[in-house]
Amino acid sequence: MLAAAALTANPLDPSTLLPALGPWVLAGIAVIVFIESGVLFPFLPGDSLLVTAAILAPQLGVSPWAVAGVATLAAIAGDQVGYMIGRRFGRRLFTPEARVLRTSRLVEAERFFARYGPPALVLGRFVPVVRTYVPLAAGTAALHYPRFLTWNVLGGVAWAAGLTLAGVLLGGIPLVADHIDVLMIVIVLVSVVPIAIGALRRWRRARLTA
Repeated sequence: MLAAAALTANPLDPSTLLPALGPWVLAGIAVIVFIESGVLFPFLPGDSLLVTAAILAPQLGVSPWAVAGVATLAAIAGDQVGYMIGRRFGRRLFTPEARVLRTSRLVEAERFFARYGPPALVLGRFVPVVRTYVPLAAGTAALHYPRFLTWNVLGGVAWAAGLTLAGVLLGGIPLVADHIDVLMIVIVLVSVVPIAIGALRRWRRARLTA
């Protein structure tokens, strides 16, 4: 059972959530990454969670590379679930008015997958919301499983190791380490840039064709 303090911590604020997890911090990271990766709940702080965990690793009593290893396995497992859901149910779980399982989110992921093909499983890892639905889009498109598994593993390793390394490097900068809250805001803003650019392009196309 996770530390009692973690139950009242804000799950969207890694700087308070991670210390509250106490000795269960790696388990908490695994659960959050797994859910965000493939259980169709895209609103958890995957990117900022890993960067913050790497920065706070000495205080948390864990190795940054233990964080990377746990996150990699959880990300790969989460995408496996997303792929299987896509193969089994396809679009049937989604409706236009749903709060989480909204058709528009799946359509965005399908466009991303159609544009980049299997490498979307790597590229999509670095785009919030998209990373949750791309494995489902791959399953819906019936991507050959060995190909899915290869790209899934590559994406999980690149994402988890890359963000953990970024946190290790940033943690060596006192100004950054002392202002993690500001860093998290920057990470979120940078992460949503691809989504904003895509939305702007669709808006411009819609105006040109209107």
